[in-house]
Order: sequence, then structure tokens, then C-alpha cells
Amino acid sequence: MPKVIGGSLVAHRGEVRARVFAALREQLYERGFASVTLSGIAADAGVGRSSIYNHFPDRQSLLVAFVEHEAERYVTDLDAGLQAAGSPTERLAVFARMQLQRLAEFHLPPGQALAGALDPSAYRRIAAHADPITGRLTAIVADGIAAGKMAGRDPDVLVAMVASALSARQIVDVPADELPASIESAVGIVRRMVSTEPGKG
Repeated sequence: MPKVIGGSLVAHRGEVRARVFAALREQLYERGFASVTLSGIAADAGVGRSSIYNHFPDRQSLLVAFVEHEAERYVTDLDAGLQAAGSPTERLAVFARMQLQRLAEFHLPPGQALAGALDPSAYRRIAAHADPITGRLTAIVADGIAAGKMAGRDPDVLVAMVASALSARQIVDVPADELPASIESAVGIVRRMVSTEPGKG
């Protein structure tokens, strides 16, 4: 019987998942999903191969569980950040900054490549986690339009343009010491892009 980590089966399950997700996060950062194997994750996480297979039968199920875990944690942090901001323009800046910071830390293949690497049901589960995040951006833009601070001729297009801009890896694929300045530059551009006042945001 595999060694129980943490003194109980519940604690053991939580500890195994935490170790496995930490190992997967590092491997995604260093090598990308294409090189991930369950045996390699188990070795890096310091858990037995049988233990990881009990939790995740294949690497697709591991990736889906990881994305669900990360998305839940991120949305909680995002909501706290947005709640602390005041105006829609300030909330947009918080949203943009956090999205770019997440992009810098979260290394998954782009949409089309990821769709090719996963079966349709697994891809749909991962893609579904973008919905609440897009919903928050839509609400920010709607509030900004209502306040007269954001251009509102076509809000759906505006939301799509902002979301697209915040998914550009070129912004975050820079040396670590240049990342904060690159993010702040992008945040400023996004604010100006939606503003009703030319040159302001």
C-alpha cells in the first residue's frame, strides 16, 4: 500500500495534488505541455507512479484538473483585486495587469495548439474557464460605457479587442527584469484603447 502523506487519506490526497500541480507548473514553464509525462511528473513531485495514476489516469485529466485548480484560485484573486479598485478605468487596469501577470506565469500552448493536443471534451472543459474571466471584463466595459469613460459603439468588439491584446505573449516573453515595465506599458495602451478621450486612459 502506498505511503500516506499527511496522516489521513484526505490530507494525503491534498498533498499529492499540491505536489503534482507544483511539478506540472514547473515543467510547463520549462518545457511545455508536449514534453509532460505522468511518470516524469511523479518523479519530480516525489510521489509514486501508482499514486499519481490513482489521481490522474492520463496527462489530459491532469492538465484539466490543474487548469480548474489554477482558474479557481485566479478568479478569487481577481475578484479581490477588482473589489479594491474604484472606477471602471481603475478596474480595467487591475484586470489587465493581473491577466498579463497570469499569462507570464501560466505556460499552456495557445488555443489552436492546445485544441490539437487534447480530445474535444477535455479542451471544452479547459476553455470553459475563460468564461467567468471574460464576464468580468464585459462588466467592467459595460460600467465604463455607462459612466461615459469608455467608447461604447460596439462593446462586444471592444471586449474582444482587449482580451486579444491581453493574450499577446510578446508582452510577457521578455527578460524578468523588464517584465514589470512591459506590463505597465501594455496596461497604459489598453486604457487608452478603450478611452473616450484621445490620449487619455
